[in-house]
Order: sequence, then structure tokens, then C-alpha cells
Amino acid sequence: MDNREQHRARAKISVLVVDDHPMFRDGLVQALRLEDDLEVVGEAADGNEALLKARQLEPEVMILDINLPGLNGHQVARHLKGELPNISIVFLTAYHDSEQVLHTMRVGASAYCPKDITPAKLVDIIRDVARGLYVVDDERLDERALSAWIQSNIEQLGGAYIVDSEEHYIPLSPREMEILEYVTHGMSNKEIAHKLQISQQTVKNHMTSILKKLNVEDRTQAAVNALRRGWVRMEDGNS
Repeated sequence: MDNREQHRARAKISVLVVDDHPMFRDGLVQALRLEDDLEVVGEAADGNEALLKARQLEPEVMILDINLPGLNGHQVARHLKGELPNISIVFLTAYHDSEQVLHTMRVGASAYCPKDITPAKLVDIIRDVARGLYVVDDERLDERALSAWIQSNIEQLGGAYIVDSEEHYIPLSPREMEILEYVTHGMSNKEIAHKLQISQQTVKNHMTSILKKLNVEDRTQAAVNALRRGWVRMEDGNS
């Protein structure tokens, strides 16, 4: 019996798909529904809806984008791993660098995949994580191997990650991401304060926190850094 036949012999794997782009999300859902052993039980378009649907449906696997309105994917994962630890989370993102992958696996992901992944490969990964495996850079890992991989990558990244891992690589809060989105569009603190109906001092306080979390010296570096990781949304800065 081959791998596909073994999975068909089991109950269907329930999947929740979370992505804010309707066309991409619909295409992904349609591709997954072609598989006899997968069942798409729900969809969500933002982080808050993702949490709500996950609590209601308790899927075995969640396909989750990092760059979401409201709560980002990392924040969703943190909440779910505390509340529903049995959900396997497959991050599907257009952004890829070593720090991003490492942080994502540390917050509770079971797999980290680029958005240009083939449907067949993604389906195989869904099956793998449903069986309790972890997938990083095409490697299938058990829990012990994942722990070793994380430790090895922390050491390779050097002291900053080790000394301050809970500060520099925690994703920004929804308000901080909102402010940084406006920064990426060239808005001043005064303009941001007017837009959000908060004081300029509050904006400055948020910017101080943003610079610290991203370990950068100025707002331009913060914007570039956050955009590269997908923590803020360039296309929706004025929403």
C-alpha cells in the first residue's frame, strides 16, 4: 500500500485555510478539495477570524498566512498553541529568510512553505504534519529533530537572538503594525496620530517599541525590515 492509499484508509484530515487574498484562498481550497483524504472545514480572511474559526471547528491542520490583517499569523499561532495544541499549523508565505523561518517554528508551526509551492507538495506536507511530523526546507523532522534544528539555527544566528529572542523577534502588535504600515507610506507622526485619533506622543511611544522589537535604529530601517518579513502590509496602508 503506497502513501496515498494509506491516507485514504484513514478518516479525512480536516483543514482550515486562512489567507486574506480571496482569489489565492479560493484556488487553494479548490486544490485541497480534489484530495479524497482532505476535508476543508472552513476559511478565514484575517487573524481574528482565524482564531474564531479554529476554536469553533478545531481542525487537525491550519494553512496560515503570516501577513494578515489584525492579528498576524505568528500571533494566531501563539494563541492557538496555548488553547488548542493539537492543531498542526502550516505557514504559507511569500516571505522567506532564516530568521523568519526560525521564529515561525519557535512559535509553534509544524511547517513553513513558500506560496509558490506546488499543490501536490503542499498536500504531502499536510499529511505529514497531520501525522505529527514537522517540515522545514523539505526536511521531515520528528519533535526531537526539530528541537535540535531550532537550537542549531539559534547558534548560527549568533548572540542577538540568544540574548534577546523574546524581544527582537516577537511580531509587532496589531497597533504597532498599523502604525508601521502608515510609516511605509511616508506618513509623519502627526499624520498618523490624526489618522488613528491618538496623540503624537502615543505614536512616538509605539515607534520606540517598534524600533526595539525590530532591533533597528530608525523608522526607514523598521519599515524595510518589517516588510521583508511580512509583518506589515504595503498594499493596505491606508485602510
